[in-house]
Amino acid sequence: MIHQPVQNFTATKVVQNVTQSVEDALTVEVMLSIYVNGEPYTITMHTPGDEQALARGLLLSEQVYTEKANPAFSITEVNDAGYITAVNVSGDADLFHTEGKVNRTLVSVSSCGMCGKTEAELLLTGVHIPAHDTPSAERVQQMFQTMQAHQNTFQSSGGSHASAIFDEAGNLLVIKEDIGRHNAVDKAIGQLMLDGHLEQAYCIIVSGRVSYEIVQKTYRAGIPVLAAVSAPSSLAVESCRSAGITLLAFCREDKFTEYT
Repeated sequence: MIHQPVQNFTATKVVQNVTQSVEDALTVEVMLSIYVNGEPYTITMHTPGDEQALARGLLLSEQVYTEKANPAFSITEVNDAGYITAVNVSGDADLFHTEGKVNRTLVSVSSCGMCGKTEAELLLTGVHIPAHDTPSAERVQQMFQTMQAHQNTFQSSGGSHASAIFDEAGNLLVIKEDIGRHNAVDKAIGQLMLDGHLEQAYCIIVSGRVSYEIVQKTYRAGIPVLAAVSAPSSLAVESCRSAGITLLAFCREDKFTEYT
């Protein structure tokens, strides 16, 4: 099965009115349909690879499937280029909670996993994240350096986001890349769920800004610390404060801003 995350394209580059032909590597983006027990649930734009982890993480953050045991997974469609375009997640129907959900058959674009949500669905309700320590500035810098060293797709194309999860000792548990910020987070969380190591997760870091959707996924996974390269939104800060999540943003070089 082809999972190549980048594809070469010929283009014309203009520098000070001088043109030249170039071969650019671009991040691949294809549509992925996710079915639950044979019924359509959502369509998301994603970078090929880690489709099972993506589906696993997405269904957790949407609270469609919250069990620790992993459901069955199957590939149901592959396009002419060899990319997976449809998957099915299946199991005991009583363990899947799709009732009353927003119509998720609408396309969820790479940059927005919350499109079509109602205000009620944006509330973070449930268990408060337990008290925990904030990582040191040195530890935060080390985690981001580790993530950057593993961003192979970004280094090839400059067009992908990354999410990495570390344990409390600063050890890297998983890193995933995708054209969509929320997809990268779903893939990272989903992989730990598939491996049975989610309880080790202490800090999740992301390569872009922090919006509410990233906070929601962090909360559903029970991860106490969220750190980002760029800025948080106002709702992200408010949500982290109410949920008990430590939020660090503008994590660059030897500095960061602690919002919660």
